[in-house]
Amino acid sequence: MSTFDEYAAAVRQLSGQVREGERGAAAEAERRRRLHAGVAQLGQRLAAQGQRLDQLGEAIGLPPATAGAPDGPDAGTGTPVATDPDADPGVVLEEARRLVDEADLRTREVEALAARPELLPTWSPAARAVAVYVGCAAAGVLLMLVLVVASGVGLVSGFTLGAWICAGLPVLSFAAGWLILGRWGRPALATVEPPRFVPLGFVICVALVPTAYCASLLLVRFLR
Repeated sequence: MSTFDEYAAAVRQLSGQVREGERGAAAEAERRRRLHAGVAQLGQRLAAQGQRLDQLGEAIGLPPATAGAPDGPDAGTGTPVATDPDADPGVVLEEARRLVDEADLRTREVEALAARPELLPTWSPAARAVAVYVGCAAAGVLLMLVLVVASGVGLVSGFTLGAWICAGLPVLSFAAGWLILGRWGRPALATVEPPRFVPLGFVICVALVPTAYCASLLLVRFLR
C-alpha cells in the first residue's frame, strides 16, 4: 500500500472516531438534559406536596413541617433515597420518582380521610344528624325519668317537672345535638358549616321526650 493510501485510511479512521465521539457527546448531553428536566419536575412536585401537607396539617391543627424540611429529590417523602457515589443517576432519579409517587398516593389517602367527619364518618349527613339528635333525646329521656322519680318522692314539684318535660329537656337535647354536629360532624377540610338539619332535630327532640313521658305514664297505669 502506498503512502497516500495509508494516509487516506488514517484520515478515514480518524474521521470515524470524531463522528463517533460527537454522537457520544450528543447522547451524553441529551441524557444530562433529561436528568435535569426530571430533577426539576420532581422539585415542582415536592414543592406542591409540601404546600398541600401544610394545608392538611393546618386543617387538623398541626404546625407546618416544611420550614425545616431538607431540599432534594427525597425531601417531603419521609423516606430517604439511598445514594451510591457510583450509582447511575438515572436509576437514582427513578427511585426518587417512585417515592414521590408513593407520597402522592399517601397524600390522597389523607385527603380522603380529612374530607370525612370524625363522628360516624361513613354515614350520610342526614343519617348522622338523626342518630345524634335521637341519642341526645334519649339522654333527655333518662334525665326525665330521674325527674319523675324525684317528683314522686317530693323533691321536684309537678310544675317544675312539667316545665322540664315540655320545654327544658327538649331544648337542651336539641342544643346538645346541634353542638355535637358542629364539633364532630364537621370534616377537617370543610370550608363551610356542615348541615345540622335544625328543623328535623328540633322535631325529634321536642317529640321524643314528651312522648316518652306519656308512654311511661301509660306503662305505670297498665302495670297497676
